Amino acid sequence: MKTITTLPSECTTILVGKKMTNDGSMIVARSEDWDGMVAKNLQIFEDTDNGPEEFVARDSKFRCPLPKKAFGYSALSPFHLHGHWGSAGFNTVGVGISATETIFTNDKALAADPLVETGVAENCIYNIVLPYVSTAREGVARIGKLIEEYGSAEGFAIGLVDSQESWYLENAGGHRWLATRIPDDQYFVTGNQSRFRTYDPQDTENYMASADLIEHAVANGLYDPNKGEPFDFHEAYARDVELDTTYNYPRVWGLQGLFSPAIKNDVTQNTFPVFAKAEHPLSLDDMRRAFRFHYNGTEHDPYLNNNPKERFRPVSIFRTTQTHILHVRPELPTAIGRVDYMAEGMAALGVFVPLYQGVKSYPKAYTVGNDHADKDSAYWKFRKVMTLGMVNFNRYAPIIQERYARFEAETAQYQREMEEQYLAIYKTQPMHAQELLQAFSDKVLTEALVVAEELQDELFTRLAQDIQTEYLFHGA
Repeated sequence: MKTITTLPSECTTILVGKKMTNDGSMIVARSEDWDGMVAKNLQIFEDTDNGPEEFVARDSKFRCPLPKKAFGYSALSPFHLHGHWGSAGFNTVGVGISATETIFTNDKALAADPLVETGVAENCIYNIVLPYVSTAREGVARIGKLIEEYGSAEGFAIGLVDSQESWYLENAGGHRWLATRIPDDQYFVTGNQSRFRTYDPQDTENYMASADLIEHAVANGLYDPNKGEPFDFHEAYARDVELDTTYNYPRVWGLQGLFSPAIKNDVTQNTFPVFAKAEHPLSLDDMRRAFRFHYNGTEHDPYLNNNPKERFRPVSIFRTTQTHILHVRPELPTAIGRVDYMAEGMAALGVFVPLYQGVKSYPKAYTVGNDHADKDSAYWKFRKVMTLGMVNFNRYAPIIQERYARFEAETAQYQREMEEQYLAIYKTQPMHAQELLQAFSDKVLTEALVVAEELQDELFTRLAQDIQTEYLFHGA
C-alpha cells in the first residue's frame, strides 16, 4: 500500500467577480487533479493564541516561523499529510483561499532567478497563510513576502477572497510574483499555465507584485521596453510550449466557450482573453457544470468516445481528488455566508455537498480514509460510485448524474429553508442558530453517503445483469 503519490498535482481554476454572478456573490473555485488513490480528509482547526511557532514541511525541505496566534480554519488534506496541502476553505474571519494551481516559468526566466529547493511550495502555502490573514490583500502580501524571503520551490498560483474582493496570485521563478484583483464584472479561468498579461505598478488598487518585477525582466532580457510594447507578464515569465497547446489551452478554450460562446477563440493559439464577460450571470449550477466539463458530446469527449488517449485534456478527470467552489455572500453572517461546495473525486461522476464555514465538525466518514478502499470513508464511498461509472460511462454515468442532480436540487431547497430559520434567530439565539446549522450539515452530509451507497447497489445490479447477458451460455 503506497502512501506517497508521485503523480503531479494539476488543476483547473475559475474565479468570478460579484457583478458577474447571479446573486452578487464572489466565487473562487478549483478542481484538484492529483492521485485518485489519495483520500481527502476534511479538517477543522480552532482559533488559538498558542499555536505552533514553526512550520516544518513533511514532504519538502521548507520550514519557517509562525505567529503563535492563529485563526481557526477548514481544510481538505491528503490522508497522509494532515496539516499540509490544506487545499481550500475559509478561516473564522471569513477569508477563503484555494491553493494551489500548478504553473510553470519559462527556461530563460528560471535561469535568471532559479527555483529554490528549500523554498515555499504548494504543499504548505495554504496552511501557513490562511490562519494568519484577515483579508485577501493581507493574504496576497503574506504569500509575496514568503516568496521573496524564502524563494519558491516550484511554480504555483493561488486564489483568495474576502467580503469585498477576490485576488489571484501567480509566482514566477524563484522570487518574483504578480497578483491581480479579479474585476467585479468578469470571470477568470486557467489550467496549469500562468495567464496574466497586464501589470501597472501605479495601480495599487488592482495589482500587487514583487517590487522589481519589471526591472528584473529588463535586466535579464525577458522584456525590452525599447520595442515600444507594454510589459507582458506572460511573455516575460511564463512557459508556453507544445504541451500547453493540448494540455492547457483546450480547457481555457472550452470553459470560455461554455460561458461566453460569442468569443471565437482558436484553441491552437494562446490569444484567450485573461478576463471575460459571460453570456449571462453565472450561478453555482454553472460552476458545477464547468467542473464536470469534458468536451461533452464532441469528438474530444474521451468518455463518450471511450478514448483515454484523447489529446485534449478535459476539466473533469478520474484522478481528481476533490473539487471546491468557495462561495462568498458578503451580506450574510460569515457562518452561512461562506460555503465551500465540495465534491470528492471526479466531479463529472460526483456530488457537491455544502460545507458551511460555521460548522464545528463533520461526520466521521469525511475525516477518515487512506489509499485503500474501505467501507467507512466518505471519500471511498464516492470513489466506488465513480469507478463503477467509468466501467461503462455511456451506460452508467446518466444513472449517477441524474441521482446526484436530484440530491443537489433537494439540498439547495433545504438550504434556503435552513438559512431563513438561521437568520430569524442568530442574533437573539446564537447557540440555537449554531445547533440548527450543525444539524443541517450533519444531515445533508450523511444523506449524501446514503445516496452514494444506494448508487453502488444500483450500479452493481446493472453490471451483474450486463455480465450475465454477455456470458449467458444458455440453451441446454
